[in-house]
Amino acid sequence: MKKFTIDVSLLKKYRDFRLLWTSGLISYFGSMMTNVAMPFQIKLLTNSYLAVGIMGAFEIVPLIFFGLYGGVLADSVDRKKMIWMTEGTALLISLGLLFNSFLSHPHVIVLYIAAALFSAVYGLHSPSAGSLLPSMISHSDLPNANALMSLQGQVGMIAGPAIAGVLISTINVSSGYFVDVLSYIVSVALLLRIKAFPARDQNETTSENPLKSLVSGIKYAASRKDLMGTYIVDLAAMFFAMPDALFPFWADQIHSRWALGFFYAAGTIGAIFVTLTSRWINNFKFHGRAVLFAALGWGAAISLAGSFTSLPLIIFFLAIAGAADMVSGLFRMAIWNQSIPDNYRGRLAGIEVLSYSIGPMGGQLRAGSMAALTSLRTSVISGGLLCIGVVGIAGTSLKKFRNYDVTTNEFALRHRELQEEEIPPS
Repeated sequence: MKKFTIDVSLLKKYRDFRLLWTSGLISYFGSMMTNVAMPFQIKLLTNSYLAVGIMGAFEIVPLIFFGLYGGVLADSVDRKKMIWMTEGTALLISLGLLFNSFLSHPHVIVLYIAAALFSAVYGLHSPSAGSLLPSMISHSDLPNANALMSLQGQVGMIAGPAIAGVLISTINVSSGYFVDVLSYIVSVALLLRIKAFPARDQNETTSENPLKSLVSGIKYAASRKDLMGTYIVDLAAMFFAMPDALFPFWADQIHSRWALGFFYAAGTIGAIFVTLTSRWINNFKFHGRAVLFAALGWGAAISLAGSFTSLPLIIFFLAIAGAADMVSGLFRMAIWNQSIPDNYRGRLAGIEVLSYSIGPMGGQLRAGSMAALTSLRTSVISGGLLCIGVVGIAGTSLKKFRNYDVTTNEFALRHRELQEEEIPPS
């Protein structure tokens, strides 16, 4: 079993990683409460598929701009400072949502503005957070560290929506926002204890024009067909087959409003199983193929979930989808963290944010719009089938990505040499 179970010893081995992990665990739990509360509140105020889906439209533009700019900043400033400052800003946004929820007639526009602001903050936060991990962890420990970071999010994804569903349905949406505010306070306190992590080429990158620096990062990503494959496949899978915006309506249609939290948590149940047995990833060298097959499995499972009206079967296939998505995510993170040089890591982390965030946000709008034009079931099933088709085309077209082998890839080999020289265990 030791060959498969997740390696938690890294939390003891690296102090700063332990603080970062704990902070993220608490913060993400609170964020998941808000992620359930916001669409639920919009549904209560409007009872509209489209109104819930439109939230994704408000999130996309800020994420594109600030995600890319956040990547430039991550290569030019202290990454620790970026993380705790953005967490503090998110705290203020959550306070705004809490205040709005106390009004006798809460404003829907406030929810849309908050979604846009959260998206901007996330765009600034994620490149620094994503590029910080390889600076803390040695090359050989990165796959297991990726799994622990995924476990961190999965615990929040399971506990947050499940508890949010109970609190919101039995008390009110304000309770979800209140827990989020508390989580950010604790998170910021923990992050302040992490040592500084300035970018290695800080002086050079700071003096460069931000736009020129961004273009340089995009050109580097475009030159790496193996990296482009990870972005394209995940973007397609999430855009066409992300059904989250439909969950409040889906639970109503099968007369199971009480199970709304389980709709949100189902995918994470499958994902956490993969994470807890993820040590095998170190022994599988064909990372590109793993991403492709996992994305195809995601699309198939989503289509099957939409084909049934039985709650247990829907939850089961959503869990299978989550497991497939987790396999894809772990191998994508392995490709990114084990082959990107540090001086480009922030900017490419910004591109990564877009690849795995714009898809779900656009997917909310696609799912909501198609459900409004046709039906919920048609939206879910067709989305999964479109995912299978587009991912299949991408896999056929991107040979370097499909054949990515971590033991022979020139960028992975170079990264290993540098990391083993520079990062001793702490």
